[in-house]
Amino acid sequence: MKPHVIIVTPVYEDVEACTHLFRELATQFGPDFFVVAVDDGSVKQPLEIASLEEASVEGVILKLRRNVGHQRAIAIGLGYVSEVIQPDQNVVVMDSDGEDLPETIAHLLEQLKCDDVDVVVAQRKNRVEAIRFKVFYAIYKHFFGVMTGRAISFGNFMALKATAVERLVSMQELSIHVAGAVLASKLRMRMFPLDRGRRYAGRSKMNFVDLALHGFKALMVFAEDVLVRVGIACALIAGLSVIGAGAAVVLKLVGYSTPGWFSVALGILVLMFMQTGALTLMTLMLTGVVRGGTIATAFGYRDFIEQVIETARRPSSAA
Repeated sequence: MKPHVIIVTPVYEDVEACTHLFRELATQFGPDFFVVAVDDGSVKQPLEIASLEEASVEGVILKLRRNVGHQRAIAIGLGYVSEVIQPDQNVVVMDSDGEDLPETIAHLLEQLKCDDVDVVVAQRKNRVEAIRFKVFYAIYKHFFGVMTGRAISFGNFMALKATAVERLVSMQELSIHVAGAVLASKLRMRMFPLDRGRRYAGRSKMNFVDLALHGFKALMVFAEDVLVRVGIACALIAGLSVIGAGAAVVLKLVGYSTPGWFSVALGILVLMFMQTGALTLMTLMLTGVVRGGTIATAFGYRDFIEQVIETARRPSSAA
């Protein structure tokens, strides 16, 4: 029987949690799904095909040559799926640690049935993270909105139609930041609020620095927009510096400046103008480099795969 749903999930040194996930998926979907598990260069706990077979799950494990990070691992999984997916199949991208609840997948797939929707993303209602994380995440979302002019409030948990997968894998941005690539793809997107679960086992491999880097990678997807906005802000500051310098000269001429004030104020304003002017020129040049350096080729996922391991019984329609 051809599986209706293909699950793509990255796994890194987390066999216990992902094995639990496979059992939960089998309970929710029975035989009507196929798993593409991307082992992201695990060394201590490499994912074995027995984890799928013992849970009675059909699927494949993509063993990567090295650790590439969960965003690129997802891109590799979607690249593999894009070559085997059928037009009537859907793809679900989710983490393997249990924070993306298998029982909520049905809600995403139900929303995906609409003709005017290409991808459905999970927008978090309740989070189980610490207060510090929630505060920094709120600041990040506001900063992202200011720098890009777009709102981002979702992560990797999403459901996609076959056409959406094919569009995404043609974008180099996919390997940088999955959610950012979805925003940049112009696909018809719908958000669906879902609660976030707790990890099945172990602790998250991402620390604060990793999370900060993950956030900045989302900005890299929209580097051109960010550079233009920075350039505009620098040009505005440079213009204000010129106005301030002119005002200082006028005050000096009419005798309203105190001794030493004019030279200090004028020096600071001139320095601000020179720095912001130079930064404006740099951002404009970098914008040209970003625009001219974009290569419209598909993400070469095959170079990262060391081995493809299949379960004993694999549906030919998913191969």
